[in-house]
Amino acid sequence: MKIDINCDMGESFGAYSIGQDSAIMPYITSANIACGFHAGDPDVMKKTVSQALEHRVSIGAHPGLPDLQGFGRRNMVLSPEEVYSIVVYQIGALNAFVEIQGGRLCHVKPHGALYNMAAADEQLARAIASAVKDINSSLVLYGLAGSKLIEAGEKAGLPTASEVFADRTYTAKGMLTPRSLPGALIKCEETALSQVTRMVKENKVRSTDGTDVAIQADTVCIHGDGAHALAFARLIKETFEKEAIEVQPIAIGG
Repeated sequence: MKIDINCDMGESFGAYSIGQDSAIMPYITSANIACGFHAGDPDVMKKTVSQALEHRVSIGAHPGLPDLQGFGRRNMVLSPEEVYSIVVYQIGALNAFVEIQGGRLCHVKPHGALYNMAAADEQLARAIASAVKDINSSLVLYGLAGSKLIEAGEKAGLPTASEVFADRTYTAKGMLTPRSLPGALIKCEETALSQVTRMVKENKVRSTDGTDVAIQADTVCIHGDGAHALAFARLIKETFEKEAIEVQPIAIGG
């Protein structure tokens, strides 16, 4: 049994302001690096790529909506053509920093509102999948398990990774509970660890209405901007090791 642990990273500003990223690197297998639209800047992108390479962590682009003030978590009205263009732009920017340091870009995971919008909107999902495919059809597209984004990636012929969350609750339809609703976030570490272990081992998650929902778990997300992200990353990896779950990236060595 194998699982990838991914973390959203590079979501700060200034070459010497990278938060917990360097400390978290040893506990993850894939890094989703912000590309400057919702967070991050060129210096942070370069530094985060360097750290990922140092720790042999798989590197992915983390494109978001052009919304620095809202951290990319506010919905915006964009056409599929606009979404295609901003995704291509951001992947290209990060890929440049990866290539000049001798690395290889392995995956793409949309951020925040763009991720959630594409999970439910088939046209936006297709636009993202097309952008990824047009850049490099071997890139793995990360998306919410059971979402339109995963469907679009599969239809486009891309390798995909169905993502699950330890610290978020799920609706009866298998979607994430919106952050605006009570109970969307799981704050108890024991509950979070129990949920993610069951998702990986049994491919099931208990929804907010008490029913079990089938779910595919290829990769587990850790939010690097969280106050307890480092401790949580360490706990998840230790828990998986105790449960004989092998932790490795989706695309080893790119």
